[in-house]
Amino acid sequence: MTDTPALEDDTTLRRRLIRIAYRMLGSVSDAEDVVQEAWLRWLAADREKVREPVAFLKTIVTRLCLNELKSARRRRMSYVGPWLPEPLLTTSDAEVADDITLPVMVALERLSPLERAAFLLHDVFSMGFEEISTAINREPAACRKLASRARARLQEARPRFSATPEQGRKLATAFYEASRSGDMKKLQSLLAEDIVVYADGGGKVPATSAPTFGHERSMVLFAALARYFRKSPSRLIRFADIDGLPGFVTEEDGGIVQTTALQIRDGRIIAIYVTRNPEKLRHLGADQEDTIRPPIDLN
Repeated sequence: MTDTPALEDDTTLRRRLIRIAYRMLGSVSDAEDVVQEAWLRWLAADREKVREPVAFLKTIVTRLCLNELKSARRRRMSYVGPWLPEPLLTTSDAEVADDITLPVMVALERLSPLERAAFLLHDVFSMGFEEISTAINREPAACRKLASRARARLQEARPRFSATPEQGRKLATAFYEASRSGDMKKLQSLLAEDIVVYADGGGKVPATSAPTFGHERSMVLFAALARYFRKSPSRLIRFADIDGLPGFVTEEDGGIVQTTALQIRDGRIIAIYVTRNPEKLRHLGADQEDTIRPPIDLN
């Protein structure tokens, strides 16, 4: 009888697989479900026929993600307002191991499922095209073309001139204080002229129905919000790194938990990503500081 191939440490491998699935799906809960299903298939597999368990699991996870993306794309066609991925709080003392920050996660939505898979598996998770070929059932040359096409389409969203963690935290603090206190002069100095604000409520809670573009329109929006905050103050739960961007978690009126992530260029905020949809915040835990889950490190 041949020896049954051994897996590396379960916790480490699960974390790596969840990271792959999260980058593919933009959902922590869906990623966890996919990895659980892949693990069950591994446990039920004929171990003597599986030469490389890790490759087997990566292939299963990729195929399950591709299946999930087909239905997810249909669901998002009827999504209310801007769609943002579920926010992932990363450790503040370590940079993200790849440059797939929140803006890139949003841009990934514009790719086909196969383009997304080929790009992520090769450029982010360092899989060879032969291995990717098995995972997505395409010839290696086709996988190479898919990854190249995706890379070109994502070029604009890749981070440039990103702030240091210290600069990011300083800007996040200044933005939180100015936006909640109504200091319009300070807020005006923080925003770039081409600022864009996204708010994802998913039709579940109040949020803007479309992105807000430009400095002038954004200032009008924040002036209205400042008046609202004077009546219904928000509570800061914590400052955090959200998908590689500086930001914070707050509790708003009615007990609504939301995350705010800031994209920075040349010392100014060029994009703000606010996630309010409660279905996308379940993985953070409860809305109290002592019960919210600690940052997830998938590196």
